[in-house]
Amino acid sequence: MKKILTILLLALAVPARSRAQTQEVTQLILNLEKLRELRKTLRELKKGYDILFEGYTKIRDISRGNFKLHQAFLDGLLQVSPAVKNYGRIKEIVQMQLAIAAECRSGSARLSSSGQFTAKEIAYLEKVYKDLLAGSLKNLDALLDVVTARKLRASDDERLSMIDAIHQDVSGQLVFLRHLNSNNSVLAAQRKDEKASLNTTQNIYDITP
Repeated sequence: MKKILTILLLALAVPARSRAQTQEVTQLILNLEKLRELRKTLRELKKGYDILFEGYTKIRDISRGNFKLHQAFLDGLLQVSPAVKNYGRIKEIVQMQLAIAAECRSGSARLSSSGQFTAKEIAYLEKVYKDLLAGSLKNLDALLDVVTARKLRASDDERLSMIDAIHQDVSGQLVFLRHLNSNNSVLAAQRKDEKASLNTTQNIYDITP
């Protein structure tokens, strides 16, 4: 600004014929000042954008870092730890599953061979055995998902809770199956005794059916 004032004072002191040149010089200096102001403004804008971009970059890097940590955590949940694989109830579940399969077969065979049940009763009981085996298979599939890596995302505690739930369900199925087979055996024996008693009575009194 001092330069501008000086030039203006000089312009007043010079003759009229030189004022045209002086005005041109003054305008040039004014234009230079405008350019300097514009450059200053642009520098401030650039500085602002640099700060903004730096902030965005930091946020982006933090987000990426969080994503990688999150991804690592999720990938870790796909793995099965030795504590889960060696959980004692897994073996018990497998043993109960084998028992269910074996006792369904034996129970079905006794139904047919006993001769004490009607075709309708046998069809109903066979369906019960079939449903039990289907439920057993479903539990086995669920167990395999829990103990197989990359099947599902779950912590050790969650996996152990799932195994406990499967164990409880399978245990309940086996208890029900054994109760069913026991009742069928008792019923078959009772019907056989009743028939034998009836035959004896008929023979004693010479009754012809």
